[in-house]
Amino acid sequence: MTAGAYQTNVPSQMDRLDFVRVFGGVYEHSPWIAEQVFDKRLVKIHNNAVDLHFAMASVVEFADKEQKLLLLRAHPDLAGKLAISGELTEDSTSEQASADLGNCTAEEFAAFQSLNDQYKEKFGFPFILAVRGYHRAEILEIFRQRVDNDADTEFDEALTQVHRIALLRLKAIT
Repeated sequence: MTAGAYQTNVPSQMDRLDFVRVFGGVYEHSPWIAEQVFDKRLVKIHNNAVDLHFAMASVVEFADKEQKLLLLRAHPDLAGKLAISGELTEDSTSEQASADLGNCTAEEFAAFQSLNDQYKEKFGFPFILAVRGYHRAEILEIFRQRVDNDADTEFDEALTQVHRIALLRLKAIT
């Protein structure tokens, strides 16, 4: 059955190829998460966003630290070069647009660039925030606060934000 034949995206009724095609981008550039969830056998409980998210988040939580770091590094900078050049994923583009990041003043843009560089230098991955519901000024303030965190705190917070992004994306799909 092809994806076009589905009335909705019902995970337990999909084959592996379609499941990974539909849900593989829920965690940014990390289809391995959807693949592992599918391989563990989907059942009807996974047909809603919350339960499917729990299954996907569990895969991430049981991954080793290097896999988690690769997941974090798969995310783009906020208001970064990929956004300017139009190279973000469709989901990331929509999420950043919802926070009005495309309309930064020159000063805000410079602040984002400086914070992005500072943050990546300190932590080894980009700043990650589930930006839906925030305005760019609020995001800059959160960014300024989080760049002062210690490495363990920020690693955990970045993963928490990745999970929030994934849940929002799942709610949009299912």
